[in-house]
Amino acid sequence: MSKNYKIGVIKGDGIGPEIVDEAIKVLDSVAAKFDFNIEYKEFLLGGAAIDEVGVPLPEETLNGVKKVDAVLFGAIGGPKWDNLPRELRPETGLLGLRKELETFANLRPAVVYDELVNASTLKPEVIKGVDIMVVRELTGGIYFGEPREYTPQRAYNTMVYTREEIKRIAKVAFDIAMKRDKRVTSVDKANVLEVSQLWREVVQEVSKDYPEVELNHMYVDNAAMQLIREPKQFDVIVTGNIFGDILSDAASMLSGSIGLLPSASIGSKVGIYEPIHGSAPDIAGQGIANPIATIASAAMMLKYGLNELEAAKAIENAIKAVLADGYRTKDISAYDAKEIVTTTEMGSIIANYVSKA
Repeated sequence: MSKNYKIGVIKGDGIGPEIVDEAIKVLDSVAAKFDFNIEYKEFLLGGAAIDEVGVPLPEETLNGVKKVDAVLFGAIGGPKWDNLPRELRPETGLLGLRKELETFANLRPAVVYDELVNASTLKPEVIKGVDIMVVRELTGGIYFGEPREYTPQRAYNTMVYTREEIKRIAKVAFDIAMKRDKRVTSVDKANVLEVSQLWREVVQEVSKDYPEVELNHMYVDNAAMQLIREPKQFDVIVTGNIFGDILSDAASMLSGSIGLLPSASIGSKVGIYEPIHGSAPDIAGQGIANPIATIASAAMMLKYGLNELEAAKAIENAIKAVLADGYRTKDISAYDAKEIVTTTEMGSIIANYVSKA
């Protein structure tokens, strides 16, 4: 009997609808190939929701996403809504969605495709073969710690982590490592921060439940250097909120193109799968947006949200094959392009590669 999945679809603003449509096209292709069914339910969020109902996160969306198996998300925001009060900004809607779904783990892969190795600012021999997963704790740490205060003369924030918060993010990292190369690097600042001492202690404890996974610890300043110096030494990186914010952005630029990289925000409920780039309203509707990051996000959804590992691999392989055959959207057209294609053409080509593989 075929499996049935319910997927919440939030297209958002700018290029969001274009790139999500192409990801759905590829999902339909892989579902047919691997004999499972997907039912899509579309919800409003961000600027599109503000225009339609006056708020960035409608109640219908909040209630609806709790009834699906995963959320495929495009991008939100744009200059049109920049002058609104903070509580009505598109980004506030996304933060509310993440909070409601308790997505405490942010997964940010940094993969360098062989065909685009020259797109990076680093030497090809340094980055060729890089495949890193950064696991960032998303709902704790210094961004959320109390007390916090600002005055014109003095301001402070508090970095706080509980044992349970560290344990659950560590478990996510080790579980992911078991599906990869079975290596985890835990990044902290345990030489000067008490909160990092606890972090290191708990991660070490969790590692005992994963004897197959090799664990090493690294201070965050050294990790930043090593990402540039020798990125291939990393498999899975697990770290706190502020360190992960910085390191995941640094790692994302190893590939040389932000239009290629997906992400996932997961927790104990429904996960959100989205490209790391923004809504790019300046190119919306022109058919030049790169849908690969969103299509790769759909592959992450299959892998981490639905446990359809073979289907996820089929999409990943199709993306690699399409790039190897020289198909490029405008943003990566300078790198060994044999044919420059539109947004919809790229989605169709990848979907076709999936079905024929």
